[in-house]
Amino acid sequence: MNGILLLNKPQGFTSFDAVAKLRGMLHTRKLGHGGTLDPMATGVLPVFIGNAAKAADIMPDTSKSYLADFRLGFTSDTQDVWGNVKECSDKNVSYDELQDILPEFRGRIMQIPPMYSAVQVNGRRLYDLARQGIEVERKPREIEVTTLEIFRYDPETREGILEIDCGKGTYVRTLINDIGERLGVGGIMTGLVRDSSGGFIYNECYTFEQIQQASDEGRIEELIVPIDRVFSSYPAVRLNEAQTRMYRCGVRLDLTRVRDIRPDKDDYRIYGFDGAFIGTAKADRENGELRIGKNLG
Repeated sequence: MNGILLLNKPQGFTSFDAVAKLRGMLHTRKLGHGGTLDPMATGVLPVFIGNAAKAADIMPDTSKSYLADFRLGFTSDTQDVWGNVKECSDKNVSYDELQDILPEFRGRIMQIPPMYSAVQVNGRRLYDLARQGIEVERKPREIEVTTLEIFRYDPETREGILEIDCGKGTYVRTLINDIGERLGVGGIMTGLVRDSSGGFIYNECYTFEQIQQASDEGRIEELIVPIDRVFSSYPAVRLNEAQTRMYRCGVRLDLTRVRDIRPDKDDYRIYGFDGAFIGTAKADRENGELRIGKNLG
């Protein structure tokens, strides 16, 4: 099997746990995932199978969207409802007050990774240090938040849902924590659903139960998304028979002899002479070559 299986990850599983469970279901060890989801989060987790596993870290589209449940008036050590509460505030926050500060958290902003995260500092995972009660200084990272809107908010309970579109590396619970801090009351995440990831959407995903049933019935291939969909934003190039052999051997191709090269595009998805998708390539115009990207065929 080669391709992408879209899992609707249930709550209580780390992304690693989910991949481990699928290894048993699919009877293959060559799996990878595209974008870590916290254990308490649910939703879209693309799982790359076989040769597709080599594409997991080169997805051109790394955008993600979420529906994030939150509660104002509290902070916790994990920045979510599953941690230990640190501070409480009785201060009221109106809908307009919340709405007015959201523009500060849109666009390219700096974010400090939470202690309970897989980020490494001096070779150690932050969550390992946090579990020992150790807090270390973390460098702010630039993230991009393209959409941040109130989906629902109740001023009486100070609970609501945010609609968020963001780029790679964004911690949603930290975003909520920082919004709460800006309002002077604190804030924690109480639930998280990833609605899309890398162009894949929630309605395309399957549960463990659906995947197991398909596996038992010998129709798991029906659930697999072709690898080339990940690179659908790249123009397609079809090689002739000789060029296909050269590509598979890692030989750079003469740019002037490759059909369908466009003057305004550098990245391409590559198909062999038989029409099968075999990988990616990048135009090196300075040297007149088509350089091999990932051989995925």
